[in-house]
Amino acid sequence: MRGIAIVVPEPRPSPAGAVDRADLDVIAEQLRRPPRGVRAVAHRCPAGHPNVVTTEPRLEDGTPFPTLYYITCPRLAGAVGTLEASGLMREMSERLRTDGDLAAAYAAAHEGYLREREAIEVVPETAGISAGGMPHRVKCLHVLVAHALAKGPGVNPLGDEAVVLLGEWWQGTPCASAPGS
Repeated sequence: MRGIAIVVPEPRPSPAGAVDRADLDVIAEQLRRPPRGVRAVAHRCPAGHPNVVTTEPRLEDGTPFPTLYYITCPRLAGAVGTLEASGLMREMSERLRTDGDLAAAYAAAHEGYLREREAIEVVPETAGISAGGMPHRVKCLHVLVAHALAKGPGVNPLGDEAVVLLGEWWQGTPCASAPGS
């Protein structure tokens, strides 16, 4: 990525404070584009890089953005994509139809996701829509993994399962340059 200049917008203050410029620079390097609507860093990998961000429910240009937690790390996104390609989402969706306890826990994750997003901003265009297929199916493991990493174990049961299946996806070389390099 060296030699390519990405213009990163100024950090936007939020109730939790401003997003650090160094984090925005790392996120831009990870995404290979300027980040949009970043509200906070929600999770970091063991190397200290952001890997999940909390986003604004509506982007700067007015576009509704229902994905509250977004994966920025290309290594994590690739590992989740490999899980998606394995047929795991289909198997998880089937389990939702047959396991009442799992379905109830997944529905609770959906409701919590909606409450969190609406506490930031109510966006009528996305009312009742969380992300990732919640609460009835699994449509995007990236969203479920981001939710599980941001909130910690016990909030999104299928996100938790996927995180376990990912193993130590961060091993190897860093996904981004060290801040200031």
